[in-house]
Amino acid sequence: MLTRTEENYLKAIYKVSEKENGRVNTNAIAAITETSAASVTDMLKRLADKDLILYKKYKGVSLTKSGSKIATDLIRKHRLWEYFLVEKLEFSWVDVHEIAEELEHVPFDSLIDRLDEYLGHPKFDPHGDPIPNAEGKFTIRAQRSLDGFDIGKKGILLGVKEHHKDFLIYLNKLQISLGTELEILEKNNYDGSMMIKIDNNASHLISEKVSKNLLIKS
Repeated sequence: MLTRTEENYLKAIYKVSEKENGRVNTNAIAAITETSAASVTDMLKRLADKDLILYKKYKGVSLTKSGSKIATDLIRKHRLWEYFLVEKLEFSWVDVHEIAEELEHVPFDSLIDRLDEYLGHPKFDPHGDPIPNAEGKFTIRAQRSLDGFDIGKKGILLGVKEHHKDFLIYLNKLQISLGTELEILEKNNYDGSMMIKIDNNASHLISEKVSKNLLIKS
């Protein structure tokens, strides 16, 4: 049995490695876990002793097959619980992340398998992130961030990169959610901001930071 902290580190390493496409450095792990570099180093040594990561000082860290399996299982649990909370208990996508952070550590695989079956084996969570299946395989779809499209382009929102509450609350105020159609009306070369039309209705100016976090069907 691993501690919750050990599990969270494995999940953090997995998520950072997805973005970095390679070995993960200590500072990146410290940033996502909000801990000191010294604490990260101590934990990495512990995980290496359990053969869950490959770690050499100053050369970064990568997950072993066992470590990757644990991280993927945690992600599966987390995203299935988020889907359940939104689709069955009618929680807002704003509120489910912190609850799922607790539920993902429930140590009963049979419960998750039954939950997956009950939900009809969903492929994506309420934020548009892919839910790995029992074998750890993700469904990949063609999508890219809104800032990469040209004026006049219309697209359906498939997901968001940022899950912070303030960002999701902001999207709710603009009445933007998964499935919303967005059309680019204007783009500002100076700061990357753009004017968009939402579901052929209201128009709003959004920042480049926002547009980079909106994933559109390509």
